[in-house]
Amino acid sequence: MARRLLIVVQEALFFTTHRLPVGRAMQRRGWTVHVAAPADPAIAARLQAEGFVFHPIPLTRSRQNPLAEFRLLLVLLGLFLRLRPQLVHLVSIKPVVWGGLAARLAVLPGVVHAITGLGYVFIQSEDRADVQTGLLRRLIERLYRLALGYGRSIAIFQNPDDLAVFEARRLVRPDRWVMIKGCGVDMQVFANHAEPSVDAANPPVVMFPARLLGDKGVREFVAAAEILRAEGAVARFVLVGRRDPDNKTDIGAEQLQRWIDSGVVEYWGFADDMPAMLPRAHIIVLPSYREGLPRGLIEAAAIGRAIVTTDAPGCREVVRHEENGLLVPVGDGKATADAIRRLLEDVPLRHRLAARSRAIAVAEFSVEQFVAASLATYDRVLQMRGESL
Repeated sequence: MARRLLIVVQEALFFTTHRLPVGRAMQRRGWTVHVAAPADPAIAARLQAEGFVFHPIPLTRSRQNPLAEFRLLLVLLGLFLRLRPQLVHLVSIKPVVWGGLAARLAVLPGVVHAITGLGYVFIQSEDRADVQTGLLRRLIERLYRLALGYGRSIAIFQNPDDLAVFEARRLVRPDRWVMIKGCGVDMQVFANHAEPSVDAANPPVVMFPARLLGDKGVREFVAAAEILRAEGAVARFVLVGRRDPDNKTDIGAEQLQRWIDSGVVEYWGFADDMPAMLPRAHIIVLPSYREGLPRGLIEAAAIGRAIVTTDAPGCREVVRHEENGLLVPVGDGKATADAIRRLLEDVPLRHRLAARSRAIAVAEFSVEQFVAASLATYDRVLQMRGESL
């Protein structure tokens, strides 16, 4: 009988965009690969056509309803007991926390936790967090400690800053983590593209390619566009992404419409085909507050674009200041505007940074490197003897 890998993700789409190559690699190894995520019939059908087994689970990403969270724990425990997978890969906060606890209760042979970012409660600084956020942070820390303390498990981190937080708070053991920077992209799919030509009818395109969240820096992007428009900058400022109402920092439909009506930015909607969308831009901008390691920046680097992003965890792993982009302070629309202006006005600089972006992407963030590192982590977990903290 084929061995079973179960990958639990917070959204079915994230499996197809971030983990599909690993799933396919495990299929080639002879494993049956199961995917658990909130119900998504279209993606479930696509995965089943490729031989994956899809399991819908009642996961809501941002709402903290105790009964709903307990139900998710029970559903995951039941799934683990029924499938008895040899290996479980838990991706992002809720799968890691509740799946990690369920894995301990089910005494599974091997568990991989993917820490893809710290989330809202950790992004808020200690001195600015309200009482509710502080209590929630302490609860999540306790849950992380229980989940990651399972002896037959290992945690994947995407950047050293997140690892430092977990080590400082004693949430992960020193010998039970591995660093895999990002999920990698296919350098043939995200091929190198020259910038589109610029003329009076076709000004440069400055693109924000991400979910429309406050934590992604969408407000700073719009603020920068307003500053540059007021100065007479000739450029198109474009939002490409979807809203995420389940996220606490979602901007809301009314705010988005106000921005569109103002004429300061254009909204091109959600793009299913980012390899075709990104080459339409001349500059990519992501003023995010904190990331695990954003795939969007890897994709932007892969197609060969100069990038403006924040000097924040995750972002600075892809973009090196003055090497393949410009780093700005978190939450600073004026600094974001200054960096964009510089790249609009200095075309040779923009092209130099763009060329270096492609080189960095190929050298450090290819999908082949990501798959190899992931499979090596799976092998390491399967060889563990199951010591508990």
